Amino acid sequence: MQVEIFLALLVFAFTTSITPGPNNMMLFASGVNFGFVRTIPHMCGIGLGFLSLLLAVGFGLGALLETVPLVYTVLKFAGGAYLLWIAFKIATSRTLGEGKAGARPMSLLEAAAFQWVNPKAWVMAVSAMATYTDAANYTTSVLIVGVAFALVNFPSVSTWAGFGSALRQWLSHPVRLKWFNISMALLLVASLWPMLR
Repeated sequence: MQVEIFLALLVFAFTTSITPGPNNMMLFASGVNFGFVRTIPHMCGIGLGFLSLLLAVGFGLGALLETVPLVYTVLKFAGGAYLLWIAFKIATSRTLGEGKAGARPMSLLEAAAFQWVNPKAWVMAVSAMATYTDAANYTTSVLIVGVAFALVNFPSVSTWAGFGSALRQWLSHPVRLKWFNISMALLLVASLWPMLR
């Protein structure tokens, strides 16, 4: 892969990873509700889950989606239903999750599994593989796309958790936290609209 193509791929990976979407809205809310350190497994799970999805799409799952579009439709709606449930949990949270019984951030495995039903992750993976792979060196180019996303994903998503964590003190007031969580839940639901059309 030529250097200029790789740089364009890095820009694509960065912009798609840092722009608002389901993962970043959840990380922002998790940073507020649980703090940055407790959100690290969630961030790592996003990176690992997306990388596994990206490589699976590159090595054949993308062809399955083209052949059987119903699979993609089912994944989209399953992901949408799961996001609605997460939005409900965020909207109804009323205290910071430090000592609250049963309150916890998303685990590494939960965040990784979520990528497989996250509509934005599928769009990113299919777009990256369709645009930045080279038929002449396909395996190598699929791996290079994976490396590019691995380089930018964690710093991008950690920015959102960091923003949330920075607002944690200000949002420790119950009324502010209530309206913040309701706003985050609504934004999470709104992030579904472009992908479910």
